Amino acid sequence: MEKLTIIKSTFYPLPIENVDTDQIIPARFLKATTRDGFGKNLFRDWRYINNDETQPKPDFVLNQPQYHGQILIAGKNFGCGSSREHAAWSLLDFGFKVIVSSFFADIFKNNALNNGVVPVMVTDAFLEKIFQLGCEDTLTVNIEDQTIIIDITGEEETFEISNYKKTCLINGYDDIDYLLSNKEYIEAFETAS
Repeated sequence: MEKLTIIKSTFYPLPIENVDTDQIIPARFLKATTRDGFGKNLFRDWRYINNDETQPKPDFVLNQPQYHGQILIAGKNFGCGSSREHAAWSLLDFGFKVIVSSFFADIFKNNALNNGVVPVMVTDAFLEKIFQLGCEDTLTVNIEDQTIIIDITGEEETFEISNYKKTCLINGYDDIDYLLSNKEYIEAFETAS
């Protein structure tokens, strides 16, 4: 996984509540077992007319050229529904490193963290301030400090993340890498037992 410490970026605003994993990546695209190629089908039914890649829906945010960046700002209860890890894969493959919402489904949140996508949960009021920003405004997410900052105003909030997942994100570890990084401690424990 890529090391993530500070992400400063513009963002895509998606002010829709209760976005479920089938909307993030429709079930008909879950045929592959590797993470590659899922980004092209991210929000597939919302992005294209009649599922035709040559006919993007101009009013959908991912199709609007003024929006870009590594952060997705989503409405409350993002990632609800079924527990498919492919939702996190599709967001990562599209280029998102951070998803900001005022609430995440637990399974989605864990899948995102396991795949190097940072779910940043903020208050409803802070989320609304972000939605009021312009398309060239930036946010800064600091993993180590657990803060998100609206750069133009300096307003910030803290967010929760477990120490274990924070260590993994900062070092670019998956679960196996984390265990290997503690090999000396594990061997010392086994020797002492």
